[in-house]
Amino acid sequence: MKNRTVLTALTFAVFLIPLMAINPAVAAETNKNDADTYRLLNLFGDVFERVRADYVEKPTDQEMIEAAISGMLTSLDPHSSYMNAKSFKDMQVNTRGEFGGLGIRVSMEGGYVKVISPIDDTPAFRAGIKPSDLVTHLDGEQVQGMTLNQAVNLMRGKVGSDIKLTILRVGKEPFDVSITRAVIKITSVRSKVEKKVGYIRITQFNEQTDVGLKKEMAKLKKEIGADIQGYVLDLRNNPGGLLDQAVAVSNAFLNKGEIVSTRSRRAEDTQRFNAKKGDLADNLPIVVLVNGGSASASEIVAGALQDHRRAVILGTKSFGKGSVQTIMPLPGHGAMRLTTARYFTPSGRSIQAKGIDPDIVVQQSRIEAVDAPKRRFEA
Repeated sequence: MKNRTVLTALTFAVFLIPLMAINPAVAAETNKNDADTYRLLNLFGDVFERVRADYVEKPTDQEMIEAAISGMLTSLDPHSSYMNAKSFKDMQVNTRGEFGGLGIRVSMEGGYVKVISPIDDTPAFRAGIKPSDLVTHLDGEQVQGMTLNQAVNLMRGKVGSDIKLTILRVGKEPFDVSITRAVIKITSVRSKVEKKVGYIRITQFNEQTDVGLKKEMAKLKKEIGADIQGYVLDLRNNPGGLLDQAVAVSNAFLNKGEIVSTRSRRAEDTQRFNAKKGDLADNLPIVVLVNGGSASASEIVAGALQDHRRAVILGTKSFGKGSVQTIMPLPGHGAMRLTTARYFTPSGRSIQAKGIDPDIVVQQSRIEAVDAPKRRFEA
């Protein structure tokens, strides 16, 4: 009985202390409903203790607590979730847009890591790694049997540390290359010239996107010159990312007006983001490509440019994720992703579960494929 009392007290601490620390208003609301709250937490403690004592295989307390927290958050909506320490670290790498690595884009082929291309001016590029090279071993460990994620995680690491790659190249015997890891920036923006039109592809909205967009637009202007006729902004299969980067990308094509507003539970927390003068496209025509994989930040950009009649939206209806998630770090190096607001386009439209309807509907089969079907990563 004593152990049960201690366990129940610990259970209360696990759930109540973080809530009180995060938001005093939540703590106040909890106090109003003490009886129900403690009854339900006592129920949780009873179930936790029973599983701990009687489950056929002994579970770890950490796994059960994390699963309970995860269940609580995922029951709210599809976008709220719990991240353990590893998941949180991976998320930070993606949003930061940089990591310690080698500088190669890779996929998996025949059980080996295949180099799609080395990234210019990176350790892999300087070491002479070439497209179509196959990586067979990492620090002597065979790659076959690993997933692509596992292999990429091994190639990434602390800046300044070394790793040995065993390379299989057509027409040559396998050879080893030692490479020192450096800071690698994830390329979220790419561009190319299509006749006299600048094509810009944004794959995600991370901390490098705004800078990347400006760099690619400057490159297109230099390459095409005064004959440039407009831009195609490809947001297909772009799942979104950082709100501030969506605002920055929208701002690049607007001179004035609201870009997006976010509204939370409390009216006083409403935020409005407005464009500043300086259309980087010089008022040239813009076509934005979207599909069912365009979500969140992608929809903010498409919605803003559509409402201001700055661009023609072409493709199929977008995903319909009109909510804002706040990342809240937790003890133990994990974090929770919690939906804290919904966003609205300049005209007041909510995209949640509705998506952006294109001005011109064009099915995917009639548009050039976005990417090859294979999974690709940067390492």
